[in-house]
Amino acid sequence: MMITKAVVLLIVGLLTAAPAGARQGTAGPLAEAEKLLTSGDIKVAISSLDRLVGASPRSFEARLALGRALDLDGRHADARRHLEEALKLASDDNRTEALTTLGVSHAFEARADEAARYYQRAFDADVQRNDRAAAASRANALGRIYLESGNLQKAEQWYTTGFETSRQIPELPASQAALWEMRRHNAFGRIEARRGNRAAANEHAAAVKGLLDTPGLENQRVFYPYLVGYIAFFAK
Repeated sequence: MMITKAVVLLIVGLLTAAPAGARQGTAGPLAEAEKLLTSGDIKVAISSLDRLVGASPRSFEARLALGRALDLDGRHADARRHLEEALKLASDDNRTEALTTLGVSHAFEARADEAARYYQRAFDADVQRNDRAAAASRANALGRIYLESGNLQKAEQWYTTGFETSRQIPELPASQAALWEMRRHNAFGRIEARRGNRAAANEHAAAVKGLLDTPGLENQRVFYPYLVGYIAFFAK
């Protein structure tokens, strides 16, 4: 099946967003190419990154950026060739970024099980270094890929894993616990909407609305009308 527009928008956001560690200290041609990507000038960015990889074939950052650019251009097989090279060149600090970028590349083509191969490795690495927050977010991202690729059972499994992992975050503040609870209801509302179970979906939406009164979650209010609209859309 082809990927849905919703997950294409998700993926474009993931590919053009600046990862936590990747952009620090970025300068010169790589920085310029990434500005081109962000502005949507993908073809010119690819040309620039091709030259950069030719000059520095063992540059993790250049390989990763070129892979992202090729994915945005729809050249997914070419993208994964560079992303696999980036994974080989990755250090312990940026290996999970390479893994998830490869996962996102497969998600472009709704190859959720292939995406899961890489996300699972990144999730396991997060757990091994006891970064439960990162692991929970990773599980939710894979849940979203499965949801928009049409595999509701595995979407439910991974969103559940994300929520259960979040409960293992040490000394989690009440507002953050409420945030993870809200994310769980938001995800399950969308899953039930996809299943055609509008009553259950609306129950999850009501739970989200109630949690938005938690102090510290004011910036999450935008997600409630999105969820209600999502439910209405799939209820036709």
